[in-house]
Amino acid sequence: MPQINHPAHTLLDTFDGFQVHVDAVRARADIVLERPPFNIISMPERDQLRLVFEALDADDRVRVIVLRAVGDHFSSGGDIKGFLEASPEHVSKLAWNIAAPARCAKPVIAANRGYCFGVGFEISLACDFRLVTDTTQYALPEQKLGQIPGSGGSARLQKMVGITRTKDVVMRSRRISGQQAYDWGIATEIVPNGELEAATDRLVAELVGFSPLAQRTAKKLLSDTEDASLSASIELEGHCYSRLRSSDDFREGVEAFHGKRAPTFRGS
Repeated sequence: MPQINHPAHTLLDTFDGFQVHVDAVRARADIVLERPPFNIISMPERDQLRLVFEALDADDRVRVIVLRAVGDHFSSGGDIKGFLEASPEHVSKLAWNIAAPARCAKPVIAANRGYCFGVGFEISLACDFRLVTDTTQYALPEQKLGQIPGSGGSARLQKMVGITRTKDVVMRSRRISGQQAYDWGIATEIVPNGELEAATDRLVAELVGFSPLAQRTAKKLLSDTEDASLSASIELEGHCYSRLRSSDDFREGVEAFHGKRAPTFRGS
């Protein structure tokens, strides 16, 4: 369990449907959905996941966060009965909780195999990288329940693939295969099902090798400029570049390049 310094840490005494593992040597943390066989995500679990992402974002031992699951399926979605039992105020917080990976300053990887439906798809869309396999199926099936996605799924998907494809997926509750997700630009990489863990390990190791300061800056810049004009995006990019210009990590990167050695970044 991570060292949590958060005002609501007492809510995390017992994890509801998931576990957390921190590997300080590899500078990674894994949030593992663990309610087999379909890893349904309960309403209380959504609150806990948000708090865990916030805690791990503040944990100096962690450079990269991985969201994955046990078994053959990432998650078939949320606890349907829980929606009827939750208060309107609680339901109004769904999108904020599921956006926790996007708010993290650190890179977040979603490793998706099998069913990745509803909130399982939505929280994966809020991550920075999505690794899929030939078994992966993405879907937003809420229309079958007389509802629409409520945790940012349709909005994030539309930003990635456009309105025509999003209407096709949302309004028809249509499933997207792992290959199609990769072809459409939803998935970062597609690998054989048995190689998902190895692919995740490789991506973590690659990300850890970069400057943490430069990575945090890149993630925030790209997120902040997603809806901005080209001129505003270029202006903000220039300001971020200028700030990094005086960082210790940039100096180390330049000196390592000229010295033909691997850089040692410290995040300052």
